[in-house]
Amino acid sequence: MAILDKHKIIEKNATLLLVFSFLVVTIGGIVQIAPLFYLENTIEEVEGVRPYTPLELTGRDIYIREGCYTCHSQMIRPMRDEVERYGHYSLAAESMYDHPFQWGSKRTGPDLARVGGRYSDEWHFDHLVDPQSVVPESIMPKYGFLANRMIDPGHMVQRLRADARVGVPYDDEMIQAAVADFRAQADPDADGSELLERYPGAQQRNFDRRPGISEMDALIAYLQVLGTMVDFSTFQPDPAR
Repeated sequence: MAILDKHKIIEKNATLLLVFSFLVVTIGGIVQIAPLFYLENTIEEVEGVRPYTPLELTGRDIYIREGCYTCHSQMIRPMRDEVERYGHYSLAAESMYDHPFQWGSKRTGPDLARVGGRYSDEWHFDHLVDPQSVVPESIMPKYGFLANRMIDPGHMVQRLRADARVGVPYDDEMIQAAVADFRAQADPDADGSELLERYPGAQQRNFDRRPGISEMDALIAYLQVLGTMVDFSTFQPDPAR
């Protein structure tokens, strides 16, 4: 009872309760935060994860501009129902080059962390043009106008340079070749050897099957790369992390 009596004193004294709460939060914060200063990197490096190609990066910018992230998260939690529905739980490394990352918690539509390769380019095109034509119960708005918006990639050098300044490992060669890589990825007849050397596993084709490089091409290229960089059939988590 003596302990409970002392606890009542703290509960009844607002100032004392505030002081002790502050001390508890401070100690807990130090225990959690201090060790991070002694780690070179808090994100486990995972084989296969690379920066986005210029075309994929443009698609990601369009994805954010159109507010897709408000209805679709890109984070699969390590719970059985999530993993069975969407695939392997998300790794921090998969978002290490995202500024900002697209984790989120709101799901009006399904999570898109592993949507890459799950559907064909044609399916994505039809879904974006008229969502209800492939998913009748969908409340997603139509984005067919993206197919008519052509992209001038002249800004890609500056775009990659901006990301490089915040830690994305775009080297000078990648930055200088940004425009050429942008055009090569959307042209199945172009020589993509240098593109693949800089961005292993990059998918090269006309994503919307229409002339020119449109915002639809870029968005589909981005959707098709999500969740495809890591080979989860061979991935083994680092037990020290």
